[in-house]
Amino acid sequence: MTQGAGQGPAARTTAAMPPFPGYAAPPPPMPPYDQPVPPLHPLDTPDGYAPLNDPDGYTPTERDLPVIGQVVPDDVPTVALTPLTDHRALSHPGPGPLYVVGDVHGYLNQLVAALQEAGLIDANGSWCAGNTRLWFLGDFTDRGPDGVGVIDLVMRLSAEAAAAGGYCKALMGNHELLIIGAKRFADTPVNSGAGTASFQAAWLLNGGQRTDMERLEDHHLQWMSRLDAMAEEDGHLLVHSDTTAYLDFGDSIEAVNDAVTEALQRNDPDECWELFRKFTKRFAFRDDEAGPAAVRELLGTYGGGRLVHGHSPIPYLLGEVGTEDADDEDDGAPSVDGPHLYADGLALAMDGGVTMAGKLLVVQLPLGG
Repeated sequence: MTQGAGQGPAARTTAAMPPFPGYAAPPPPMPPYDQPVPPLHPLDTPDGYAPLNDPDGYTPTERDLPVIGQVVPDDVPTVALTPLTDHRALSHPGPGPLYVVGDVHGYLNQLVAALQEAGLIDANGSWCAGNTRLWFLGDFTDRGPDGVGVIDLVMRLSAEAAAAGGYCKALMGNHELLIIGAKRFADTPVNSGAGTASFQAAWLLNGGQRTDMERLEDHHLQWMSRLDAMAEEDGHLLVHSDTTAYLDFGDSIEAVNDAVTEALQRNDPDECWELFRKFTKRFAFRDDEAGPAAVRELLGTYGGGRLVHGHSPIPYLLGEVGTEDADDEDDGAPSVDGPHLYADGLALAMDGGVTMAGKLLVVQLPLGG
């Protein structure tokens, strides 16, 4: 499944993409947004939030996660990261350093700033990291202002990194499945198991941006539909969602990736909805007792010594927002400055909650796991 990891299709389609706008100088860590973030709208649930612990996953009449008004937080790290060697100083042969990126959700400016801060792209937005390996954990679109711009950037960096001896790859997130379904099936009813639903309605409910849909082209859809669901690098099992639903699709990384790709190729709305529903499940590793056991089951099946995921924003994993005690009117915001290590040190959460005043995380993982 090398194509699905973000190599082949990116190289073939780069020429068709619009030019990436140059940047005269690296922007600040949290630059101004391209458009205002919509305010939080309470949902028709007792505590104003979707039932995130629903074991069946996404409920089609409720939003997956609310969007909290953007406030630049004080920097309070979740995990103290040990400084690592600057990748640009590495000259030894073999694989370069490994970086992972959490959920982007259309925040192109923040992504550019974070990649520049990490030294992976230059002031013009071009790859400058040599043989570095870069993985995106999925969820490029929805909620933020420029999801298609994010996809264009990642596709172009995939080609540039490959030419420089490194690579830039990406995983399938539940929002890739969501926007693919909205584009392909629109208002076609699906058998959701929880009432009448459609991809179009679910996409709009979960932050779908009409400007993204207008700009989404066939080469974007083809690239997203070939993304892998999971990968293993240097002892790290990389996935998008903090769920054990991957076990439903096979007992090896290759089998899971093939099963997801083949399901999308069959172009059946109910089957695609089932993929989306399963990969929208979350919090499988959060329980103090059952969580580590769930991670160990995945690691024992697919390999690796630590699981790295996005999907569930760190403030939700920590219970800082989304509870009955949460105060929606509070001007404060959950503060995230780094990834969250939990489940007996077996799971690393990478969604810094850029849509809720958190941070878009770009983190170098230690080689060798």
